[in-house]
Amino acid sequence: MNNPTVLDVTRRIVERSRETRGSYMERMGQARDKGVARAHLGCSNLAHATAGMSAAIKRTMTGDKAPNLGIVTAYNDMLSAHQPFERFPALIRQAATDVGATAQVAGGVPAMCDGVTQGEPGMELSLFSRDVIALSASVALSHNCFDAAVFLGMCDKIAPGLVIAAASFGHIPAIFLPAGPMVSGLPNDRKAETRQRFAAGEIGREELLAAEMASYHGPGICTFYGTANTNQMLMEVMGLHLPGASFANPGQDIRDHLTSAGARQVLSLTALGDNYTPTCEVLSERAFVNGIVGLHATGGSTNLAIHLIAMARAAGVILTWQDFSDLSEVTPLIAKVYPNGLRDVNHFYAAGGLQYVIGELLSVGLMQDDVRTVAGDGLHRYTQEPRFIDGHLIWQEGARDVIDETILRRAGNPFQPTGGLTLLSGNLGDAVIKSSAVKPEHRIVEAPARVFHTQEAVKGAFSAGELDQDLVCVLRFQGPQSNGMPELHALTPILGLLQARGQKVALVTDGRMSGASGKIPAAIHLTPEAKSGGPIARLRDGDIIRLDADAGTLTTTAELQGRPVAEADLSGNEEGIGRELFQSFRAAVGPATTGASIFF
Repeated sequence: MNNPTVLDVTRRIVERSRETRGSYMERMGQARDKGVARAHLGCSNLAHATAGMSAAIKRTMTGDKAPNLGIVTAYNDMLSAHQPFERFPALIRQAATDVGATAQVAGGVPAMCDGVTQGEPGMELSLFSRDVIALSASVALSHNCFDAAVFLGMCDKIAPGLVIAAASFGHIPAIFLPAGPMVSGLPNDRKAETRQRFAAGEIGREELLAAEMASYHGPGICTFYGTANTNQMLMEVMGLHLPGASFANPGQDIRDHLTSAGARQVLSLTALGDNYTPTCEVLSERAFVNGIVGLHATGGSTNLAIHLIAMARAAGVILTWQDFSDLSEVTPLIAKVYPNGLRDVNHFYAAGGLQYVIGELLSVGLMQDDVRTVAGDGLHRYTQEPRFIDGHLIWQEGARDVIDETILRRAGNPFQPTGGLTLLSGNLGDAVIKSSAVKPEHRIVEAPARVFHTQEAVKGAFSAGELDQDLVCVLRFQGPQSNGMPELHALTPILGLLQARGQKVALVTDGRMSGASGKIPAAIHLTPEAKSGGPIARLRDGDIIRLDADAGTLTTTAELQGRPVAEADLSGNEEGIGRELFQSFRAAVGPATTGASIFF
């Protein structure tokens, strides 16, 4: 039996979304009823679509009897996570040929790395890249030649952008084929210690670079449980991956077998067969609730408090932060993966991974089994893990016992009784904190504000020795309307060092800290943002701010009414590194509470 809160939240989402979801499903039904897309193309159109293919594939494609699979890829070889995708189209095309179908690369989408742009001007395009990816994938599929789609993309904004596009083409089946995380490198605690020592001036850049190169050292997703790996959890929990596909490393034989199997599976789900499973039916209200529960239970990325809302809206489903908060209250944290703990996603996978987590949450009624997935009906299929035995890819029941309690726990013996993310509300607005990464003794901070408008100003104050007291670092004009809502990881070593010295420290910002949010209590995504006149724009140095992650509050004792709204010179954010092309995005973007999107 499902948890009453899970059922209640699901019911109210269904009711809240009745009109938007109904309109969305009606559009998907109309697209479905038009039949095989290629049947409606003129001869010249179809000739263009097949011109680059072999004679045999041309015959198959023009016959309208076999499905054609569109591949949308985020491949580039600058991103370690996406470098393995170079090989995937050939595997997919062969898998399609093996079942009498065809496959074509429909198009590519951009894929940027927040690790490269961190603290740089390019980071101001990062969040907007999600919506660019959705637009680009939609252009790729707009040729209307495809009976199903494969999406190759995993990292921070890439998977959410692809899901938005998949929802827009929700009348056809879609599957996400991941490449997996890189193998483990330098232990995370040593990496964090090296960064703090560099911030303190104890070591030089050469030693820092050596540590970073030992951490990020090969193909695959970075191994900490940040946004990229949280995306992979969500794709599996929401039924867009094959069971057990998320965390096998690149280069393993089973990864290629999963890629080929995924292509064959999605081809079996088209309207040309008897098992039609359109993406619009996979992206249901229950699937999104399962995703939020998975986010809480695993201590996933704060970015998903934005992305899940945007993805859901693309499918006509309206989520709110209150839904996240209520589900957090009943969802125990049963996984501890860096930055919540010391172990990385490879250790998590080896200890039982998502198959254990899904099985445990199903057993206590916190996840709902009654969903459609690319693997078939029922989330219970995702308690199985893949094995390649005697030349065949098969699925066997996954781990049900706890192997290592430092990584995974039973729901009745969790790391903490509530979820990894907490909604903070009060007279400063609404914000999100990754409470699972913060030790209990640091979850309540009450201290004077130090107000800044740029990361560089914070670093300058630190270098000048001005941050030697308890403080709440307020960094404003970092919201989507101001400068695209960049991530603020460059502050983590500084604030972490202050905390290590014994100071009470917190961060309050209308910007983001994302999946690498760590041990510093950080109230992020603060809404309304400073640019729109939110309360944060009225704060001054010395105002007392209280961040209470246990009570879920963010307040100030200062009387803000009547104070002028601060203004900032944002002209420096408007040009360079392509930012001049995104002025329309900054003008159109909505608040974090509705997904920080230009669409909704």
